[in-house]
Amino acid sequence: MPNQEMLLIPGPTPVVDEIYEALAQETHSHTDPRLVKKFKNSLDMTKRMFNTDGEVFVVAGSGTLSMEMAIVNTVAPGEKILVISHGYFGDRFIPLAQTHGIQVEVLQSEWGKHVEISAVEEKLAEGGFKAVTVTHADTSTGVMSNLEELVPAVKKYGPLFILDGVCATAAIEEDMQKEYGHPDYRIDLVLTGSQKAIGVPPGLAIVAFGPKALKAREAMDKVAAYYMDILRWLPTMQDPGKYYATHPVNMIYAYEKGMEIVMAEGLEARYKRHAALGKAVRAGLAQYGMKALASEEIAAPTLSCILYPEGVNDAEFRSKLAEKGMIIAGSLANLAGKAFRIGHMGNATEEMFIRAMELVGETLNEMGFKADVAKAVETFKAVYHEGLGK
Repeated sequence: MPNQEMLLIPGPTPVVDEIYEALAQETHSHTDPRLVKKFKNSLDMTKRMFNTDGEVFVVAGSGTLSMEMAIVNTVAPGEKILVISHGYFGDRFIPLAQTHGIQVEVLQSEWGKHVEISAVEEKLAEGGFKAVTVTHADTSTGVMSNLEELVPAVKKYGPLFILDGVCATAAIEEDMQKEYGHPDYRIDLVLTGSQKAIGVPPGLAIVAFGPKALKAREAMDKVAAYYMDILRWLPTMQDPGKYYATHPVNMIYAYEKGMEIVMAEGLEARYKRHAALGKAVRAGLAQYGMKALASEEIAAPTLSCILYPEGVNDAEFRSKLAEKGMIIAGSLANLAGKAFRIGHMGNATEEMFIRAMELVGETLNEMGFKADVAKAVETFKAVYHEGLGK
């Protein structure tokens, strides 16, 4: 099933034929031994991806469900969290937590910037925080959080470190046993979805709980949820042949294949490829006078928010690209109409982005702007190959 368009939005990402073929297999019972075997394999690969000594949960849902599962199972009503936000999706934790009666305090950065570590430490020094949420790569701004600074800054004050990996997992390291300067300074929980850097269609909520996050749930008498309660799911995740709720059978087929592709490439190689690709896309687009919102030092490998040169009409530009078969996303909030967002993650290829550079340049020229297509393409290729060490 070849893709008819280049879907270069910040997710869903392009789906390769092997995953489509897995998705299209005959639907078996949710307790069928063949499905159970595939689900076990998928869960094992998920644990290896996060390098967790805890538990992983893969259920029917979206990244939003995984966000809610993370919060509901670790923080009780009346307890307090700190949201460190680098954009729209960091902010999303605010109403989500408040819905469950959780107190929320927020540190918000200017869009395209980081929250200062000094501000984080000053706030946490006030005490009383059960958890801190951090979005690894914010889909609205293209800003990647600095875990080397944030994890120790948070953990030395004691809160759980909850990482939103929706636009990062399988493209940026999220090692839950990595020690950030101290044996106790680790990521406690990672939440994500299937449709971004993993490269599978939307439909799965994926959450990894480390030991401290699991203990937080065990210490709670109950949670205001049924489907989202990880203790109800735990026996099924440990043995997928046990029934709790019906598994999304065909999505499990697709997820297994997606994770096999991730593991076959190798995590380190995949991280390196994404870093090279993100840098190359931004360098190529810069030849058209298109500047990334986030500076290169904090830009995410998975997507970029790109500011338009003066005079480019957002709706016209994206519409013309769509007519050529290239789909990009508009920007959000105060950047709407001033920027576009382009995803460069998952199983997207070098060839796709060479073509993307050509289409962007052609479209700018059609709209009356001078664009050197050959230079943009050559810049993209040079930076990409350099990043790969070729």
